[in-house]
Amino acid sequence: MTQSRRTLPPLNALRAFEASGRKLNFRGAAEELGVTQGAVAQQVRALEDQLGLRLFQRLARGLALTAYGTAYLADVTRAFDTLAEATGRLLDRPEMVTISATPTVATRLLIPRLAELYAALPDIDLRTVATEALADFDRDQVDIAVRLTRPPFPANLQAQMLFRQDLVAVASPHLVQGLTLPLTIEELRKLPLLHDSHDHWPVFLRTREKLPGAAFNHTTLALDAALAGQGVVLACRAFVMADLEAGRLVQVTDATATIGPDYFLVRKRSSSPRKAVDAVWDWCAAQLSLPPASSSGREHNGR
Repeated sequence: MTQSRRTLPPLNALRAFEASGRKLNFRGAAEELGVTQGAVAQQVRALEDQLGLRLFQRLARGLALTAYGTAYLADVTRAFDTLAEATGRLLDRPEMVTISATPTVATRLLIPRLAELYAALPDIDLRTVATEALADFDRDQVDIAVRLTRPPFPANLQAQMLFRQDLVAVASPHLVQGLTLPLTIEELRKLPLLHDSHDHWPVFLRTREKLPGAAFNHTTLALDAALAGQGVVLACRAFVMADLEAGRLVQVTDATATIGPDYFLVRKRSSSPRKAVDAVWDWCAAQLSLPPASSSGREHNGR
């Protein structure tokens, strides 16, 4: 039966024995451990008493290990080496920073830039929590959040605006093949419209009537459907910029709509901020921020 860990000798006694075994001298062990020679000798004697075995022969000029001591020293040294290696691996691990974001922000903005983040911050691991729910920084152990919100903010929160909701109507180039762009609003309404949970189409098209088309509970799903050529989706410009630049999507009309609230970077203020969190905050502020859209086209404001 394995001996219970509760009956193991005290750690200080084992440290005193291991150092004394390597130095074969209580004085040398005391200097290494930063205690008195008497304290080391007392710890070793207490260990011998607990084990009921002599580990050292006390000589006029130092110590000599007994057969029991030689065997025990090899095992204890190996155990301390294992602990040191485990501690080193733990301390060498990248520091974890947790960021909470909506699924669309996570899939469209954060995940495509992870390689850039790790290249800029190699000593940090980013844990992304994709959820529509507001983060509780303490309960959920979240360091930073990206949220659709508006000021004012509580005094205990720090916030920085990333970008406004500049809505554009986009579709796969295959869907509008043969059509002359930009489309008029009347031409746009003849195409299949894709709806997300926000469903800004009535505001964009200035109508109160119910508009037909497939509906999705997340914007990212509606965007996937648009990329597959299933219809036109209304999306925040920040979420489709990469697809527009790559030609996977095209803006089908010059009409735009800017509505509130805006996307903000948010975190809890701290009297002792972590450098890793500061680094990720600065990186997000620099890489995810967008300037306001130009005032060309038609613009609404939902505020």
